[in-house]
Amino acid sequence: MRIVIAGGHGKIALLLAEALTRRGDQVVSLIRNPDHAADVTATGAEPAILDLERSGADELLAAVAGSDAAVFAAGAGPGSTAERKYTVDRDGSVRLADTAERAGVRRFVQISTMGAGQPPAPGSDDIWAAYIDAKTQAEDDLRKRALEWTILRPGRLVDTAGTGLVTLAAPPVGRGDIARADVAAVIAELLPAAHTARTTLELVAGDTSIDHAVATLADRATSADAAPLAD
Repeated sequence: MRIVIAGGHGKIALLLAEALTRRGDQVVSLIRNPDHAADVTATGAEPAILDLERSGADELLAAVAGSDAAVFAAGAGPGSTAERKYTVDRDGSVRLADTAERAGVRRFVQISTMGAGQPPAPGSDDIWAAYIDAKTQAEDDLRKRALEWTILRPGRLVDTAGTGLVTLAAPPVGRGDIARADVAAVIAELLPAAHTARTTLELVAGDTSIDHAVATLADRATSADAAPLAD
């Protein structure tokens, strides 16, 4: 597969690019900062300098065209303003999805967050509330599209080594931690898994191997007369 990753210098994106190129996929990682190109190249991916907030539509189309799948892994990041939660976490996903449709790229995996789809918890600060709202709006936009989308909501991200053991299911899944390495490994497994299209999944650490967790989703869909797991 040829896969384009938005937010290509993020921790999950770098781990994902390495996993994909290691298995023989071609990866194009979109990054804003040219200084990050060497880190992307070290994963085996091709860096493409492109700012999702400012680049022109045709420039983004040129980067996405010819791909088999797109992954939205971008985020405004810690310390960003509430405004950038919308311009990156929401609008960046919308732009990438728009471009995927224009380019005829059907497969789309969106990294969202546990807590999306619900009001922020009482007492949340304004920036956290904006983040949850932006992710919720990005999910809602994607569900309206005819893409073969999968929305993945990880739990609290940690930088410990991946275990390869997860709980992956339609919401609700209980709160928990998940290693970024395991998130990347799950996305790599989801990308070719056609049975996960048009599903919303939540992910935390667990006791099921990643390949079995993804395969089990097909069993659940079959047992429910192939109905979508969640949307």
